[in-house]
Amino acid sequence: MGEPTKKIGLIIGQEWEWPEAFMEAVNGRHTNVTAELVQLGGTFMDDPCEYDVIIDRISHEIPYYRAYLKYASIEGTYIINNPFTLSADSKFSSTALVNRLGLNSPRTVVLPNKQVDKDVTPSTFRNLKYPMDWQAIIDYVGVPAIFKDNVASGRRGVHRVHNVDELIQRYDESGTRTKILQQIIDSDQHVHCFVIGQEKVLSLPYSLKNGRYKQTILKPDSELGQQLASDALRITQAYQYDINMVEFVIKDNTAYVINGTYPSPDIDLTLMTEEQFTWLVNEIADLAISRTKRPLRQTGVFHQQDSNQ
Repeated sequence: MGEPTKKIGLIIGQEWEWPEAFMEAVNGRHTNVTAELVQLGGTFMDDPCEYDVIIDRISHEIPYYRAYLKYASIEGTYIINNPFTLSADSKFSSTALVNRLGLNSPRTVVLPNKQVDKDVTPSTFRNLKYPMDWQAIIDYVGVPAIFKDNVASGRRGVHRVHNVDELIQRYDESGTRTKILQQIIDSDQHVHCFVIGQEKVLSLPYSLKNGRYKQTILKPDSELGQQLASDALRITQAYQYDINMVEFVIKDNTAYVINGTYPSPDIDLTLMTEEQFTWLVNEIADLAISRTKRPLRQTGVFHQQDSNQ
């Protein structure tokens, strides 16, 4: 008898091109590994998980998916990326890690929540100074600055602020969301480094004017290419993410990490060339197939054998 078939599941959002291309790449290799969309309708505590590997692209938006992925991980499924690490990730902690690694990052301040979605009393906030020194915050970060969510991706809820009054206005509108204020590094040179399998890097210069990647990649043997690839690998390996994208800006020959973790980067032909798209599809297919056969240990995941120790 041959080896049992291994299964890869995808949990996705609105994207179409990458999931279709990925499943075609895996299923077209005629191996004992197949790929399909995961179908969920409520999860029972004793439900078996039929997948060896699940690639998660949307649980940052859908809390139920994150809950299911943690369950599947405990049951022994390898998740790309680790849902326990994803739950702990944030823009502020990512910036702190970048600084700890000795890399350059924008000056950043994380702010107390304007509101909390809990039943609280004034004594709940005894650890908070009030009022906050808004001018000191502005002086530290500088203006104009970016006011954005600490955990959300994309451009939702992102605003530029130019003075204390604008910062207070945006803060008062923030509701229960945790927000950060971050220095803007003005530069026309942006590079996004896609890291696959904690090993391979594709560095794509990004055109702000055109809203897509340039046709030429950043050569890995160039001085800048080597530096950015090395920095992106260090950040990604610290998180043990199998898929990540690190965003850099280059100003006065200095590289700044403006986003250290983007574990569900956009991969589609409206943003990149067919060659760039195909490289990412094939590398992620190779990664997922490899993890079905040789999964890595994922920290924060509890396994049956641990209960006997």
